[in-house]
Amino acid sequence: MVEMAKDKGKKDKDKDEAEAEAPAVDADGNPIEAGKKKPPLVILIAAGVGALVILGGGGTAAMLMLGGKHDTTAEAKKEKPKKPEAAKGKDAKDAKASPITPGPDGVLFYAMPDLVANIQTADGRPTFLKLKLAFEVPDQDSADAITPNAPRLNDMFQTFLRELRPEDLSGSQGTYQLRMELLRRVNLVIAPAKVNAVLIQEMLIQ
Repeated sequence: MVEMAKDKGKKDKDKDEAEAEAPAVDADGNPIEAGKKKPPLVILIAAGVGALVILGGGGTAAMLMLGGKHDTTAEAKKEKPKKPEAAKGKDAKDAKASPITPGPDGVLFYAMPDLVANIQTADGRPTFLKLKLAFEVPDQDSADAITPNAPRLNDMFQTFLRELRPEDLSGSQGTYQLRMELLRRVNLVIAPAKVNAVLIQEMLIQ
């Protein structure tokens, strides 16, 4: 009996040692390498939750960045209001280019373009007469009648001035005669409108 008990105890000890020396296997029966343990399930769940938090935070930050950029772009694309001063500047320019300026007692002054004519000389030297004229008119209707007749006036003045000689323009008498001749011609062209006077603003003989 004693020997049988000893044999049984020895067999149990040998079985325990064999089981201890047998390689560990997983649930599928695959051997697990020594020193490598399967990570606990809790650690895997925690890692998955952390990854979701990081991805969610990154997505939120990206949405905020894109949303802010969209708002900035929308503000930048707002149409700038047009400056009303542009129209005023154009009107002022047109007014400045007008040849008509108001004078005293309701009269108006109409500035003519400069006239340059080749006049005669006794020795045949080329001599030029330059005139800067202004017409004094009684009202706007008379001033408006000058503009469409400007080509006819220029032609008539050029024909008349080419017949003059430098001595015809000397002294106050020569200047007075020149004004009267020009006044007569302009009134013939714009009739029934009328010019009160022809003003010589500049006269140069070269």
